[in-house]
Amino acid sequence: MMSIRKRVGIIGAGPAGLLLSYLLSLEGIDSLVLESRSRAEVESTIRAGVLEQGTVDLLKKIGLGERMEREGAVHQGIELRFDGSGHRINFHELANGRGITLYAQHEVLKDLIAARLKQEEQPILFNVENVQIAEITSDQPHIHFQHEHEQKELECDFVAGCDGFHGVSRAVIPEQGHHIFSRSYPFGWLGILIQAPPSSKELIYSYHERGFALISTRSPTLQRMYIQCDPLDDIANWSDELILEELQARLESKDQWQLQVGPITQKGIVAMRSFVIEPMQHGRLFLAGDAAHIVPPTGAKGMNLAIADVRHLARAFARFYQQQQTDLLETYSTTCLRRVWRAEHFSWWMTSMLHRFPDDDAFQQRLQRAQLEYTVSSRAASTSLAENYVGLPFTW
Repeated sequence: MMSIRKRVGIIGAGPAGLLLSYLLSLEGIDSLVLESRSRAEVESTIRAGVLEQGTVDLLKKIGLGERMEREGAVHQGIELRFDGSGHRINFHELANGRGITLYAQHEVLKDLIAARLKQEEQPILFNVENVQIAEITSDQPHIHFQHEHEQKELECDFVAGCDGFHGVSRAVIPEQGHHIFSRSYPFGWLGILIQAPPSSKELIYSYHERGFALISTRSPTLQRMYIQCDPLDDIANWSDELILEELQARLESKDQWQLQVGPITQKGIVAMRSFVIEPMQHGRLFLAGDAAHIVPPTGAKGMNLAIADVRHLARAFARFYQQQQTDLLETYSTTCLRRVWRAEHFSWWMTSMLHRFPDDDAFQQRLQRAQLEYTVSSRAASTSLAENYVGLPFTW
């Protein structure tokens, strides 16, 4: 068996794993990223790409913002639409000049992979199979895996589990001493990519009696759109024509707004859930990103939480290796969970306010309307939405 020695073993080449590896390299700390997919698969998997102001600032600070600044779309607000009227939440005015940048997750991953490969030879192993984590409660954990038909072992000081909700990392954490918080929502999102010009300058979140709808964007010629649906529905039941008709109906507007249409290049249905594990660490295994927490996509927090996690984790590792102090490692979970639960609440709040629930009655609908009307008419409520959407400071 071939043996490899690195200070930090990282499982998963998503935003959390790749950014952690890059941040560690800037501190002179060696690591190795193990990824089950190919590089092409990682770089082509389409995910949402709403970047908080703090995420944008961090990527710029570490030298990864050039293409994002050139190709990303900066938005200074969103629109809440209900009863045929649109109401703009002005981020720039309400959140001290902060905004969001729309830059797809797979583009962030391309930038991270390219930058990491420039730093050293083979810092990422793709197409890794049969990953097994062992001895995480010792001071010498190790990871067994297969790569290019060869059995290998990675010896390390720490393991970072950045391999998502269905990865192997969280599975090795014992139930005893940990708490799982989970909620499944009785609806999903049917998402499409469509070749068309933008239908709006900013994102539109629409509350409608037929269900929620969202207008987003990817580029001047490629748009991302969503409608609420049954999470167990078959995508085959949704023709392109039906999807576009439903979008137009749920986004109806008194100002005669029209959906910009074109060929639909991708469509699929995803379920929605909230999930948190506490604490986010066990022994020398530290979870980050979707391996530790899931939020419904309504609040656009998933990738941003992952980036906040590994920012803290990289600082903790740097403190350990440079100053021989463990305080940041010991408080990693507590520090991250404060932000995680704020994001969980915001995402739940946005989801509950904008979606139609299967057991909705007139009382529930009146509550949602009252919340929407208050949010768009009260500066305090609008400010709360704006501050949470653009992202709280990393020091929060």
